[in-house]
Amino acid sequence: MATFSKELFAKKVGKFRAGFRRAFAMTTDRETFSAEDLALLERVADAVVQRGMATPATVFLESVGPMNFLGSQALHVLTPILELAFSTKEVAQVAHLLEHRETIPRLIALIEAKSAPKGASAR
Repeated sequence: MATFSKELFAKKVGKFRAGFRRAFAMTTDRETFSAEDLALLERVADAVVQRGMATPATVFLESVGPMNFLGSQALHVLTPILELAFSTKEVAQVAHLLEHRETIPRLIALIEAKSAPKGASAR
């Protein structure tokens, strides 16, 4: 039978603490968006504004913002079905983006900026 030393125990507890701290962290390890992520958010914001759905989309995003991680997990589960209508890469990218807390506020800001009247931004 293997011995259980103090060093091994300390290492296991340290690893557990690090994982626990990361699980409940208010900030993420990745604070910036890649160029592909920003381009996808821009396309989504453009599509929302072109369809005249800026206000309903903003209200919806504000209301479901705290549950964005659950949405990302649902996308991972539904990927085989969504592949019929969307590219697998984009579904995976959206799911990955939704795992981060700063994505929804960033998308809301993009939608509001694109839907703002052109003269209002000069004030």
